[in-house]
Amino acid sequence: MTDRYKNAALPIEERVEDLLARMTLDEKIAQLHALWLVLDPEGRHRMRSDRFTGGDPDLDVFDRLRHGLGQVTRPFGTRAIAPIDGVRALNHLQKHLVEQTRLGIPALAHEECLSGTMARGGTLFPSSLSFGATWNPELVREVGAAIGAELRSIGCRQGLAPVLDVARDARWGRTEETFGEDPYLTGVMALEYVRGLQGPKRDLLATLKHYAGHSFSEGGRNHAPVHLGWRELNDDFLLPFEMAVKLGNAGSVMPAYHDIDNEPLHASHHLLTEVLREQWGFDGLIVADYIGITLLHSHHGVAADPAEAAALAFRAGLDVELPGDDCAPQLKTALERGQIDMETINAAVRRNLREKFRLGLFEQPYADEGKIVMQGASAVALSREVATQSITLLDNDGILPLAPQARLAVIGPTADDPMALLGDYAFPVHLINTDQSDDVAHVVTPLAGLRAALGADRVTYARGCNIFDSRSSGNPVFPGDVEDNTNLEVSERFSTRRDMIGEAVGAACAADVAVVCVGDLSGIFLTGTVGEGSDVDTLELPGLQQELLEAVVATGTPVVVVLSSGRPYNLGGLEDEIAAQVMSFFGGEQGGHALADVLTGQAEPSGRLTLSVPRSAGAAPYFYNHKFKSSGTPVARHFGSRYPFGHGLSYTDFAYEDLALDATQVDIETGEVALSFTIRNTGPRPGVAVPQLYVRDLQASLVRPVKELKAFARASLDPGAAARVTFRVPTDMLNFTGPEGVRIVEPGEVALMVGTSSADIRLETRVTLTGETRKLPRDWRMLSENTVAELASA
Repeated sequence: MTDRYKNAALPIEERVEDLLARMTLDEKIAQLHALWLVLDPEGRHRMRSDRFTGGDPDLDVFDRLRHGLGQVTRPFGTRAIAPIDGVRALNHLQKHLVEQTRLGIPALAHEECLSGTMARGGTLFPSSLSFGATWNPELVREVGAAIGAELRSIGCRQGLAPVLDVARDARWGRTEETFGEDPYLTGVMALEYVRGLQGPKRDLLATLKHYAGHSFSEGGRNHAPVHLGWRELNDDFLLPFEMAVKLGNAGSVMPAYHDIDNEPLHASHHLLTEVLREQWGFDGLIVADYIGITLLHSHHGVAADPAEAAALAFRAGLDVELPGDDCAPQLKTALERGQIDMETINAAVRRNLREKFRLGLFEQPYADEGKIVMQGASAVALSREVATQSITLLDNDGILPLAPQARLAVIGPTADDPMALLGDYAFPVHLINTDQSDDVAHVVTPLAGLRAALGADRVTYARGCNIFDSRSSGNPVFPGDVEDNTNLEVSERFSTRRDMIGEAVGAACAADVAVVCVGDLSGIFLTGTVGEGSDVDTLELPGLQQELLEAVVATGTPVVVVLSSGRPYNLGGLEDEIAAQVMSFFGGEQGGHALADVLTGQAEPSGRLTLSVPRSAGAAPYFYNHKFKSSGTPVARHFGSRYPFGHGLSYTDFAYEDLALDATQVDIETGEVALSFTIRNTGPRPGVAVPQLYVRDLQASLVRPVKELKAFARASLDPGAAARVTFRVPTDMLNFTGPEGVRIVEPGEVALMVGTSSADIRLETRVTLTGETRKLPRDWRMLSENTVAELASA
């Protein structure tokens, strides 16, 4: 064999250098971009063409492929194609690249996978907010593994998930894509998702996004600038990425669209190279968010044209342009101008080739048509378990669990709409902007779940109102769609039909309990009430839902509100008048069964909020781990949260007692804060407690938050049973970014608070860190440990 790069027995670095030496400049550049193709099983591939990508369907695809291709964009999520046809189409493309191009380099296929494989037939898991609300990292790892198995089976070796944005402003549409508002919890959940998705061999690349600070934009608006200093950026927004890179060996990172302190992320050498690669040791691929390089000249105005935009991005450390080739081919022009050098181009090509060798694409470029694994029984069961564990009981006057013979009126626009259980990156939701649709008949709605659990004779249904009368797009999406000086009028899209409210009132009057299902319909770019590009200026229920809820509450029938949503909402003061409130987020294809299990008491509510519910939009951005002075002086009336981070009720009660510290003084260099306490189920039912440990640095060289989560656990206890919970927190985790811009741990007194939420603190003590202020090493201790040991009955 003369081509050494084809010899799998040779070291990867030797293969990379051999192949790189053979490549022309055109072949190198081809590895630095993707193409968004509409693939055909018979090989009649064409370019995708729409307003977003701007592709030309008349271009000869195979002419575009003559030098090879770095990645193929979303071969399954672009259209509603049967998985086997999609595999055949992708294999056809790979066969052409392997056999008909000079060097035979296969393409890397990527797909979205935030809440399941973004493809027809993929398991529709709950949303990331649901993942977070389980407070169960091991379960999230199982989800990642299940999604990874589906992706591998169809030939996709990179997944564009998870989202590590730390939620800060509930008005932001992409709040639904996050794990919540706490950096540590986000880091733990993302780490386990990455571990599950990639597997022990990292033969599939997870993609951490959106790096970084994307969630703290001006006014909660998509793409808007972010105003963060380095210390807050590092402590609150980079931490989850650092955890997933250092502990999870994440294979890919995607920078965000925004700018921080006037520097666009796609052009940030500091963040993409100095922090990510040099300080953290990241060794994978940095891929552009879709058209992110183009925006450097079309929106940010930091480049004159596509050639300079490409030079800026690749000099910063980017490896691949997605979803197409708007700018990367112009690197030849940038090279001629002296805006980039061959060393930089070669470095990016090396990283792309290295990853393809690592993934085994040269040896196995094709997917096996006979081994497609989509929506298997275990994945569907897992989706139901996640949905069940995420359901969060916010209020309950005792009406839940439902009485065995209660007659229900199930009411509301989200009660029997399958799309109301799916997040913005679920495949059927992504098709709203197209002329296609996907089968959602298997999605179990709340109505279907309750009828299956209780019998159709005990459950009546009235829709009450629509959120939208039809789902459509058409409003401006990007700043460039309108002139800056235009008085923009965005048309109202919500339904104004009130003719169904009377039927809902009648149904409530005839029932023992009214279950009112309200919330969101997710959709990207203003096709929904929440989701990417669907930002708001209020936390009131969208459309006529508040009016419907008021009418049903006025009947006097006890009302259970089920809020399925991608952000928290207020109920306009009705919180004190309803019998119960349940937050189910987007529960995925099994969400209705999960909800019925919890409402009927077949499953215990164990979800806990990972988002505080602000008292009003006027308090936004609000988050529990704020600074002391955030509440204003005097304290602002609208500040705070009725349902804070960590909140969630059970059908039983738990006592927290017997707090003990291993040591009241801990060495700052190598020590750990270890404390234990007992949780006892004092109620009549089994239940799940979710103890949470918060800390507060009582005096520091810089301003610190009022509370920070550092450990948590889940404890399942029968009535009367007790367990001893132990938390061990390395002193490294009590760090913050110091005056010199690096992570430090300072000596002094730290308050320790154990609670059922960030606001309901049951046990408190203090510990003193002894020694001198220390700078953390690169591989600092980032995770706490917990043990739950059930105690013998007295």
